[in-house]
Amino acid sequence: MNAKTGININSEIGKLNSVIVHIPGPEVENMTPENAQRALYSDILNLAIALPEYNNFVGVLKKYTNVFEVKELLQDIMEDDGVKQELIQRICQKEKFEYRNVCDHIRSLPGRELAGKLIEGVEMRKENLTNFLDDEKYCLNPLPNFFFTRDASFSMGNTAMISKMAKSVRDRETLIMEAIFKHHPNFRVKTLNPITNFDETGKASIEGGDVLIAREDIILIGKGDRTSSQGIDSIIEYVKTMEGVQHIIVQELPKIPESFIHLDMTFTFLDKDKCMIFEPLILSATRHLTIHITVDGNKVASIKEQKNILVALRSLGMDLEPVYCGGNHDTRTMEREQWQSGANFFALEPGKVIGYGRNVYTIEEMNNHGFEVITAKDIVNGVRDLNDYEKAVVTIKGNELSRGGGGARCMTMPVNRDKVNW
Repeated sequence: MNAKTGININSEIGKLNSVIVHIPGPEVENMTPENAQRALYSDILNLAIALPEYNNFVGVLKKYTNVFEVKELLQDIMEDDGVKQELIQRICQKEKFEYRNVCDHIRSLPGRELAGKLIEGVEMRKENLTNFLDDEKYCLNPLPNFFFTRDASFSMGNTAMISKMAKSVRDRETLIMEAIFKHHPNFRVKTLNPITNFDETGKASIEGGDVLIAREDIILIGKGDRTSSQGIDSIIEYVKTMEGVQHIIVQELPKIPESFIHLDMTFTFLDKDKCMIFEPLILSATRHLTIHITVDGNKVASIKEQKNILVALRSLGMDLEPVYCGGNHDTRTMEREQWQSGANFFALEPGKVIGYGRNVYTIEEMNNHGFEVITAKDIVNGVRDLNDYEKAVVTIKGNELSRGGGGARCMTMPVNRDKVNW
């Protein structure tokens, strides 16, 4: 690709022009039942089953948009020794290695090889008694969460925002994404770490799965286990630097169960006038607040509670019809399908989205709201063409992928979308 790609994300649904993904690899199979919890998993994935599902997913993306892959981007920039040394230094400062020779060892690796190792893990060399007796296999742990590229960075307007992860085991993901945006020749990008720039409390965290760009002037943010109020405050400070009146709608999330990890596990945009919701939280919850913050100029003009996200959006001229995750008949079905990332959809353009087909009641409900159901396999094989439909939901099986705790939106980091004609 010759032309540089610039960040341009002013909605969740504008026609997708470019996206960053990471194909899951050996780092996923480097998990064991013993270390899965440390890696933030409640289960371990079978890559042989997950990979065909993922390949159908990314195959659909490649049919309709420009797709960048994290490992390939990282390999490219690591050819530059200056970039390589800078990234190693930042990783060594961030991760507290028990053994001093770890940094020396990874510095000695060729750039392209090191790019893979930074994601897949560096095995501990059993060259002394302490290492020999250590039960750990890796001196630099694998990053099994990295195929959820949404979390480590997210796009707002023309800026790549670098996240501050709530769990330190994912910090390296943010360092890698920041290095890619700063140094890869394919990108023309302004980067910003809102926590570094605006937080003074030391308590701030924010992850991309909690940030949804509703419109140029409306941001939705989830406050829960992964994004703190201090993290949202840092976004408020950044928004104060923007022109015009801006709105931030904050939705409190339960800390448990783990399926509520991010806002996009309970709410995603489907079209100009439709959204997917987990109804028990978004419409029926009474203990979890929805707060509307208005920023005008360089100050917070108002901060007030709203009944729910839909009411807050309606007050700003976005009247959305909700589609219920799990259908609208049985709460237990809603809960089961939300657990399986049933509310987590990713838009290729207005009214054309992709998600897990295993959530059969959710898919049926979407069909009832006018979405033609198409399998990813048919798209990839050329049997069906998404351009032939006005509204469609493309389904990937997701039987194994969903066990990782995320869906189609989680597995994408959009870089550029067309403007939506509201």
